[in-house]
Amino acid sequence: MNASSPPNARHSGNTYRTIFISDLHLGTRGCRSDFLADFLRQTSCEKLFLVGDIIDGWRLRKSWYWDAMHDEVLRLILRHARTGTEVTYIPGNHDEMVRAWLPPHLPHVLEAGGWEGGGLEVAGIRVRGEAEHVTADNRRLLVLHGDAFDSVVRYARFIALLGDGAYTAALVVNRWFNAARRRLGYPYWSLSAWLKRQVKGAVKAIDRYEAALAGEARRRGFDGVVCGHIHHAEMREIGGVLYLNDGDWVESCTALVEHHDGRLELIDWAALNRYSFHAPQSRAVAEAV
Repeated sequence: MNASSPPNARHSGNTYRTIFISDLHLGTRGCRSDFLADFLRQTSCEKLFLVGDIIDGWRLRKSWYWDAMHDEVLRLILRHARTGTEVTYIPGNHDEMVRAWLPPHLPHVLEAGGWEGGGLEVAGIRVRGEAEHVTADNRRLLVLHGDAFDSVVRYARFIALLGDGAYTAALVVNRWFNAARRRLGYPYWSLSAWLKRQVKGAVKAIDRYEAALAGEARRRGFDGVVCGHIHHAEMREIGGVLYLNDGDWVESCTALVEHHDGRLELIDWAALNRYSFHAPQSRAVAEAV
């Protein structure tokens, strides 16, 4: 499908059984709310999972930033909920204030093997600590943000906050870098994501994180795990378990989608807008599994 296709034609090709998105970081200047709003307008689904770090409470506590496009993203999510999409919100570490609304016994129930009962419902959106999703081809997927498996966040929150500040600085550079690229006619390219891939320590940390999530899913009898948190979209098998990270909407602008036959794919929305900043089209960028 090409960029000249009318909007309705694009939308009809972007209808999925399930969509997973995470790490939107609304409330920060780094949030690519323009791409995200386009994505939410051009897609429809039966189920939408918001897999944590939707609103960045850490950053908002330090300085307030919220523009009209951030409002638009929330409006579009609520529209999905109003028009029949089953929306499930799983808080992450940056929106940890939402976790305070959940039952106090939640951590013990999580460890016991899942938490589908109870929880909250706000404006038609289910709020859960984690969830189970069964694909159309009967694969059981554990869905959670993943910060509990990041040793930096789990054991040293102060160090994590320091790292968050450095990461925010990198995103500021990334924003100005891409503003210059647009003026010169070049497509969007994530400098911050590229820098992260060059640091051996970061690559090793990502590998350990992925192995830990896959191991947890295997321990609890799931066929796979869907997570976010590390801003690194990935789809691969680890020890017989499917590891699925839906990425983020700060660096890579990616989503995980399930087709109606159960196939799972990663979509890179920024890459699809490479030469047309405000004219999205849909194409999978990872082999379906």
